[in-house]
Amino acid sequence: MSAPDTGVVIVNYRVPALLADCLTSLAGSSARDRLVACVVDSASGDGSVARLMPQFPDTVFLELDRNLGYPRANNVGVAHLRDRFPDLRYMLFLNPDTVVPASALSNLLRVLERFPGAGAAGPRLELADGSIDWACRRGFPTPLVSLWHMARLGRLLPRSRLFGRYRLTFLDERAVAEVDALAGACMLVRCSVLDEIGLFDETFFMYGEDIDLCYRMQTRGWRVIYDGSIDVRHLKRASSRQNPRAQREFVRAMRVFYEKHYARDMPGIGRFAVEAGLTFLNLVQRFRSGRREITA
Repeated sequence: MSAPDTGVVIVNYRVPALLADCLTSLAGSSARDRLVACVVDSASGDGSVARLMPQFPDTVFLELDRNLGYPRANNVGVAHLRDRFPDLRYMLFLNPDTVVPASALSNLLRVLERFPGAGAAGPRLELADGSIDWACRRGFPTPLVSLWHMARLGRLLPRSRLFGRYRLTFLDERAVAEVDALAGACMLVRCSVLDEIGLFDETFFMYGEDIDLCYRMQTRGWRVIYDGSIDVRHLKRASSRQNPRAQREFVRAMRVFYEKHYARDMPGIGRFAVEAGLTFLNLVQRFRSGRREITA
C-alpha cells in the first residue's frame, strides 16, 4: 500500500458515539488508502479515546490535558501528522459530528486536482433533515454584510446578491463556485497553502477560525471552491452544545475577525457603530445564557 497523501484532523469533545460514526464512515471511503486520520481529544474526560482506540487501530489518537480550543487543537493534530507523514499533500479538517459518504472524499480531492489555483475545497453540508447547512459556503462578514445578515434581510430577500451575501442564498446549493469561505466542519486544504499562510489563528477559541483561514488564503491569491454536488452529513452543534463557552465565543469571534481584518480601515463613525453592535450582541448573549442557567 502506498503512503497516505491526505491527513484528516478531527477535534473531539464529548461526542464519542458521533465520533465513532464519523470514523466508521472514513473507513468506508473510496479514498481510504490515501488517508491517515488523527483524533485530537480536547480533555473530554468521558473515556472517548480509551473506548474508541481498539475499534479504530489505524487512527492516531492524541489526548490533550485541557481544552485548548478548536483552532489550537486542530493545529496540534496537523503538526503531529505532518511530523509523522512529511509527504502529505492535503489536510482535511473534519468535525466529529459528520458522516462522510463513500465517494465524497475522492470527489473532494478531485476538486483540488481539477483547480490547481484552489487552496481549499468544501462540500455541501447536509443537516439531519436533508436541508443545506448554510455555513458550508459564506461571504466574508464585512460590517455591512453582517448588518444585512443580522437584520435578517437575507432571509426576506434570499435571491438578492446584496442582502444574501453572507449565506450566499442566491447561489444554487448544487453549484460548483468560487466562494469567500467554507466551514471548518469539512474543509480540504493543500498542505503547501498551510505552509505559506500558516495554520488556524489561535486567537479564536471556536468559530471564526475557518473564515479567517479562507480570508488569509485569498489575500495570497488562492481560490476557495465550493462543490455542491458533494454531500457530507453534518449533525450541527452536537459537540458545541457540550461546551458552555460556545455561545459567548461566537460573539467574541465576530469581534476578533473584525478587529483583525476591518477595524483599521473603518472611519471613526463606522468603528463606533460596529463596537456598539458587538457590545449589544454580547449583552444579549449574556442575558440569554443567564436565563438558561436559571431555568436549567
